[in-house]
Amino acid sequence: MVSPVSDDAPEGLRKTAGALEVQASVEQEVLPADQAQVLNKMAKYQVPQRSGDIVMIQSEHTGAIDILSADLESADLLGDHRKVSPPLMAPPCIWTFAKMKEFKSKLGKEKNSRLVVKRGEVVTIRVPTHPEGKRVCWEFATDDYDIGFGVYFDWTPVTSTDITVQVSDSSEDEDEDEEEEEEIEDPVPVGDVERGSRSSLRGRYGEVMPVYRRDSHRDVQAGSHDYPGEGIYLLKFDNSYSLLRNKTLYFHVYYTS
Repeated sequence: MVSPVSDDAPEGLRKTAGALEVQASVEQEVLPADQAQVLNKMAKYQVPQRSGDIVMIQSEHTGAIDILSADLESADLLGDHRKVSPPLMAPPCIWTFAKMKEFKSKLGKEKNSRLVVKRGEVVTIRVPTHPEGKRVCWEFATDDYDIGFGVYFDWTPVTSTDITVQVSDSSEDEDEDEEEEEEIEDPVPVGDVERGSRSSLRGRYGEVMPVYRRDSHRDVQAGSHDYPGEGIYLLKFDNSYSLLRNKTLYFHVYYTS
């Protein structure tokens, strides 16, 4: 048992007591071999107290030198690796234009440019960044009724430049599918499409623009976004709020330099 040392004790004595406390904690807990080795090394040296302070530890066997910084959290040494939030996305450029009839007529003749988003469904168009472009652009419209739309960015390395379509029953089901392999303690609740979706996609992906209902039945909705890096854009067409109506969607995605 290590007795506490008062604040009036000499500095050297307090450092020695601190080292003994670390050693005692290692003896009382069963830690993986690599973590126990690091803590044992730390017990022999003064732990950095201020940001920028460092301690160099030389191996007794190989002579290699490890450097510990005050910026390195002790929680990380104990295996509690904190999740790093994705970087903030620059806002997209968005606009509308009124040539609805011409737009639908043109895309109605092209393959894979027209689809039906059924009631309660979310359709995700996955658009990888293309090496010959620097910006992704989108245009879309619907027949008769509006639809929810938002854009996210997945930092996954690109293995194919093919544009693919994914359909899920609802935004909640989609989030569960994306996080099936990763347990999350406090998932962010799915929001209202009327006010902008605040789904757990914000934690996993960069948010270019949240999902809101768009008047795509009145004007063609268009936008563009400069690549933040290599990855996959997720263009989400959300009809999960509709209990009765399917939505016919016309869309066009392309790259520019």
